[in-house]
Amino acid sequence: MSHTFHIPVLGTAYSIETPIKVAHLGISSVISIVDDILVERLRKFYSQKVNLNYQPITKKDIAFRSKRITAYLNLVHKMVEAKVESMKQECFEKKGELVKYFELLPEHSALKKMYIKFIAEENSLTKQKLEQELKQNIVQGAIDVNIMSKVDKLNLNKEGEVINSDALESFKGFADSTLNAAVVLSAGMNPKLYNYIENFSDFFPDENNQLRKRIILKVSDFRSALIQAKFLAKKGLWVSEFRVESGLNCGGHAFATDGLLTGPILEEFKQNRNAMLNELFEMYQKALETKNINCNVCPTQKITYQGGIGNHEEDIFLQQFYQLDGTGWGSPFLLVPEATTVDEATLNNLAKATKDDFYISGSSPLGVPFNNFKLSSSEKQRIERIEKGRPGSPCIKKLLVSNTEFTKEPICTASRQYQNLKIKQLQEQGLNQEEYQEQFNIITEKACLCEGLATAAYINNDIVEKNESTAVAICPGPNTAYFNKIYSLNDMVKHIYGKINLLDGVKRSNMYINELHLYIEYIKKDINHSIKNLNDKKIKYYNKFKEQLENGITYYKNIIPQIFNQSEAYKKQMLTELDEAVNKINQIFSILSNTEEKQTKVA
Repeated sequence: MSHTFHIPVLGTAYSIETPIKVAHLGISSVISIVDDILVERLRKFYSQKVNLNYQPITKKDIAFRSKRITAYLNLVHKMVEAKVESMKQECFEKKGELVKYFELLPEHSALKKMYIKFIAEENSLTKQKLEQELKQNIVQGAIDVNIMSKVDKLNLNKEGEVINSDALESFKGFADSTLNAAVVLSAGMNPKLYNYIENFSDFFPDENNQLRKRIILKVSDFRSALIQAKFLAKKGLWVSEFRVESGLNCGGHAFATDGLLTGPILEEFKQNRNAMLNELFEMYQKALETKNINCNVCPTQKITYQGGIGNHEEDIFLQQFYQLDGTGWGSPFLLVPEATTVDEATLNNLAKATKDDFYISGSSPLGVPFNNFKLSSSEKQRIERIEKGRPGSPCIKKLLVSNTEFTKEPICTASRQYQNLKIKQLQEQGLNQEEYQEQFNIITEKACLCEGLATAAYINNDIVEKNESTAVAICPGPNTAYFNKIYSLNDMVKHIYGKINLLDGVKRSNMYINELHLYIEYIKKDINHSIKNLNDKKIKYYNKFKEQLENGITYYKNIIPQIFNQSEAYKKQMLTELDEAVNKINQIFSILSNTEEKQTKVA
């Protein structure tokens, strides 16, 4: 990697064009490949833009979904390579993309040091030699892809037979592409998908022990990472990177842990990294032997972190203290038009938003907490539909259909069809007004993400079709609240590397404290929702959650003296905020204890 950071997947539209914008500058990013309709429309748009022949892949084509994804990824690959070659033809005097490539590099990189030497060199022959060497060492950023493993709708033929599933078709689309890159598998383990990977030779080492295509696991804790990696290693499949992500301090879907916080999670990876590597390599070698593949060299295995990082000091501390191989910066890049795809109206709303505009919602049809934005046009549309007595959305793409409560074929819980049926059922239950409204809100909070998360790309590229909704859904992490302007790529990268401070004057707690507050609010909300219906299982869960939070706070108090790049005043403030968090936790759980006591007396 040219850089120590990458741009993670950002919804379906928001990083769909990111490699086209920044890969030639050495910045790695991740494309979501869940939406083949979006992918196909962008392939048409870019083919016409760069004067390439476009042959549509229609739903009549066999395996159209995977073919669309392959074709788009191949196009992106071709465009990025062309940009890199064009950049190499530039001269440094023009101050174009070539100069931008080297100016963006971190100061500690060998290539940046060579560039600085080149700038200062006065001997023309030496300068010419350095210029050639600089251009030869240009490395483009990775064009990686993301698949949410469990978003895996089955697809049937006319006879009702299963012919494929969405996750497998997406994977095949990547596997058949020309990319030398990685697939980021997120949202937990899908054994069917993991077994399917064995069908593609690019995921096995070649004669030089190189992997043309690699696997990255996005995980929220060490145990889950090890279980998934072992499953894959026993098939001769290597995990090239564990991408640890905060359960709540991130964008998109929020896969909360049971109170296990980022610091202790990263500490467990740090302490067990070598043992895990050796254990996995032994399994990996044995599995490869059964496939007649020799591998005597242990492949590299990176560990990176993403979620809620706000400044250079946090970034450097994470990398050095936990011996990480890099970090991910996601949501702040939503405010960088040079890197991501956000429509102008949403971009301006993000820039002026306050902390209260970002919240964990029940909007996702997947039933997983979802980071939502109150000022989005999608949220406005959802509320307007309820007020007009027509809650729910038309279900066009059907990417998230899963519910069979009322129908034989799965439908989406955000669809108008489902919400109408569910509300009718609710009306027959004879609930009082308060109970009815609570259940009504839960039903109608579900929003169409298939359409809303893709719309920004249509608006920005002026490819909105007739009668198509222009309501935009977006899923920024809560950390976005601290970034209150629209930024240039240069400024955001400089901020990451500590050359400038985009948050100068902004009151913001340490990322560990921010995540802790998110978990406290999360469990408070859950307890309030369940307080009337406590059972032994719930009580055990809450007690475990409290214990994990308390262990995390103790861990933070112990490592604060080791934070090497913050002032004593900053560290003292962290300790104060941790003590305040302890008081909040005790207040929340005292309500739980009192309720448990009353129920015991009644029993």
